[in-house]
Amino acid sequence: MASNITNVFVLMLENRSFDNLLGFSGITGTDAVTGQPTAVDGLTGKESNSYNGVAYTVSQPADQTLPVDPGHEFADVVEQLCGHGASYTSGGSYPAIDNSGFVANFADSTSDDEGKAPVQDLAMIMRCYAPSQLPILNTLAREFAVCDRWFSSLPGPTWPNRFFAHAASSDGLDASPTDEQMAKWDTFSGVKFKNGTIFQALSAKPNGGDFGWRLYGYEALTTITAALAGVNFSDVNSLDKLAKDLQGNYPWLYTFIEPNYGNVRAGSYTGGTSQHPMDGVTGGETLIKQVYEAIRNSPLWETSLLIITWDEHGGFYDHVAPPAAVAPGDTLPKTKPSDTGPEFGLNVNGFTFEQYGVRVPAVVVSPLIPKNTVDHRVYDHSSIPATLEAVYGLKPLTKRDAAANNVLSLLSLSTPRTDTPATLPQPAEFGNIVTNAPAPVAPPADAPMPASQVGFVQLHAMHDLQTSPPAEHPAILARVSSLQTVGDAKQYMQEVQAKAGAAPTAPTAS
Repeated sequence: MASNITNVFVLMLENRSFDNLLGFSGITGTDAVTGQPTAVDGLTGKESNSYNGVAYTVSQPADQTLPVDPGHEFADVVEQLCGHGASYTSGGSYPAIDNSGFVANFADSTSDDEGKAPVQDLAMIMRCYAPSQLPILNTLAREFAVCDRWFSSLPGPTWPNRFFAHAASSDGLDASPTDEQMAKWDTFSGVKFKNGTIFQALSAKPNGGDFGWRLYGYEALTTITAALAGVNFSDVNSLDKLAKDLQGNYPWLYTFIEPNYGNVRAGSYTGGTSQHPMDGVTGGETLIKQVYEAIRNSPLWETSLLIITWDEHGGFYDHVAPPAAVAPGDTLPKTKPSDTGPEFGLNVNGFTFEQYGVRVPAVVVSPLIPKNTVDHRVYDHSSIPATLEAVYGLKPLTKRDAAANNVLSLLSLSTPRTDTPATLPQPAEFGNIVTNAPAPVAPPADAPMPASQVGFVQLHAMHDLQTSPPAEHPAILARVSSLQTVGDAKQYMQEVQAKAGAAPTAPTAS
């Protein structure tokens, strides 16, 4: 019940499909709508993709890490969902989806010009974790509600999907931000959205003010939410302080939590808690445990709601075809080179945003949710602002969140449960138990800067410009525009990090 909720928390991790983490979970429970016995839409073990005449079937268990980062840019996802060689026509309808191209795209996208060696074991993109490998996630999914129709907001990468969680829009961004798009960003005040963000809406709420929202992350310079207008680097609070903060006076209505993305400066992603494929899942399991136990053992527990989800699928196989979506309506698709006005936002692929992306895991936690609830209703990341709007009486930001389901009907109990676990199991410790593959390494310094690194460069540039005298700005902008390789980006980000006195996200890769 919305009137019973005083604090909403969201933890968003990285790059995992539903099948990759929960496809073999075997969870059964009660249907959230009908009240009848049901099971999650998981794997039978017969699902497969074919490539070069070879069938690659889903299997369990999975290795801790992958040696490379699977493709998950816009064009990659078109192939993964629609088949090898499929493409999207700017401004047009999304091609027919059959989820047949994950292996083929993995083969292509991991032997490109970014210094990656061809992957010999193509089956790794089809391997999924056994429940025993993810005891924390599986425990929460059984103790509370698991949503098996929560889709990423668009068939593309991290940055635009995370924007949807904050604005029910990506301002037209349909790929990882490019150098050209970076130049369009307002470097001093952050990425603006036509209708604002949920943070701005909460700040404008009567009696909201400074208590509307709070942000936790590992390091300000690598916290993606800090790229938004209305959010400052100084707003990023250390995750290490979360449990202690929740024991005291905690007036913030909404708390968004970002993981440690690992060594993004070197492009290895190691040493983090985001569950990036090159970093593994155990760190993320530890983070989920930390966040849950901090809330569960706080005075806020009985009136709190926690949503745990993942920004996008990271290239991993999922067998469920995502459905059509409602376009946010705040930008237009760019269909020709002359479409350059602000009404087109950051759009480069001409995507209309009328298609959801690949399914991701989502678990909804509250003592007002009956144990072992399974929800088959459709959600996407705009369900986060939709839920906040329902709880706190806010207007929708776009047509997407206006049409989105919120999760409040899951909170069907009139009194909080007394049987929720105060602590969760310890994370499972395992390595690359299937392939014995070596741990991933950072790409060579002379490799072209990957799309996934550009956004983090922009975050550093924003901080650099905001904290430097105006006379230095032309040189900073020229420096950023000249960055071409992984080594260039790493050196610049480390220099900004040193100027800011920020702690490193991980040991510097050689």
